[in-house]
Amino acid sequence: MTGRLVIYSSAPAQQRADGLWLDAKFVQGMERHVAEWPGPVSVVLRDAGLPLPFGVHCPPGSLGFDLAIVPRRAAVAPHLGRDVALLAAAADDHEALDFPALAQALGAKLVYVLEYTLGTRLRIVWMDRTRNPLRRARSALWTLQQERRLRRALRVADAVQFNGYPAYDAYRGLVRDAHLYLDNRLSAAMLATAPEMTARAERLRSGAPLRLIHSGRLEPMKGAQDLLPVMDALATRGVDATLDIYGTGSLEGDIRAGLDRFGGRVRLHAPVDFARELVPINRSRADVFLSCHRQSDPSCTYLEAMGCGLAVAGFDNAMWRGVQTRSGGGALAQLGNVAALADVVARWHHDRDALIRACGHARAFAADHEFDGVFSARMAHWRKVAGLAG
Repeated sequence: MTGRLVIYSSAPAQQRADGLWLDAKFVQGMERHVAEWPGPVSVVLRDAGLPLPFGVHCPPGSLGFDLAIVPRRAAVAPHLGRDVALLAAAADDHEALDFPALAQALGAKLVYVLEYTLGTRLRIVWMDRTRNPLRRARSALWTLQQERRLRRALRVADAVQFNGYPAYDAYRGLVRDAHLYLDNRLSAAMLATAPEMTARAERLRSGAPLRLIHSGRLEPMKGAQDLLPVMDALATRGVDATLDIYGTGSLEGDIRAGLDRFGGRVRLHAPVDFARELVPINRSRADVFLSCHRQSDPSCTYLEAMGCGLAVAGFDNAMWRGVQTRSGGGALAQLGNVAALADVVARWHHDRDALIRACGHARAFAADHEFDGVFSARMAHWRKVAGLAG
């Protein structure tokens, strides 16, 4: 039998009274792992012990892989099993940084998956509202210490898959086998159709109000605090625009409290199912994805919105800059400058043809990085590292 694939993931898991809950994106991705690995698959997760904003209930027997949920800081080795061909681990989790010795003991190849750069990790620490300045300083020092462990681990791993341009650019010189990918959930069948792109273009050329949309976690790290100020700035510029926000999070109450001043032009919605609801909404009821994200983590939202034919107006973080400069599928505004982000949208309001072109470039770039192709390339890379044919 072909050797086992073992995945140690940082995806959250929660054991509740009604059973197991897993992150929806993770479950979707695991379906493909199982389909494209020529042997058994096992997964090791840590118990988050917290509610999952985008969780799905997983009844016993509903998963196509073996699953072990381990408490934080508990030993992982007893849960890995035997006949392991490849151990894949999230290097963003510091508990995985001692895995080179573990993989060697198992006789397995080790592939790390990495998303965050040191700069992103430090910015996340400093934006954590739950910690006072002293605790943030201690966390920053700890993060700097972990960076040394991370670099050592990357150097000895058999391969590293980098999700996004920032991590790839920062660490690829350390590793022996680097694979770049842009993670997202948008399959070719979900891409905006030619009639939908034409309908959007005709509507924009008619002078209709711009339809902005935002989806995701409503958290400071994601820049959700800037959404309403951008709409305020657009109003002062005389831009007729609406904004639909889909999501939940710690800033939901603040956003809801500010809606009245917009007279219905800004609407807050609960999270909706990605494939069944959000994708059709993006494709037929929006023109621009408004991203106020200041971090450089590889948010899949960029590609997913672009594939629906939406131009992205976003801050100049390293990830969006990498996508925008390669695609032309949107525009950049100075990091954290709400007025500059509003100016980006205002320019499109006055130059609809430029916006239509950006929408077309966005869809074309996303089509080159659709889920199936990206995922199959990643799995082919894993099989190659493990010495398996195909």
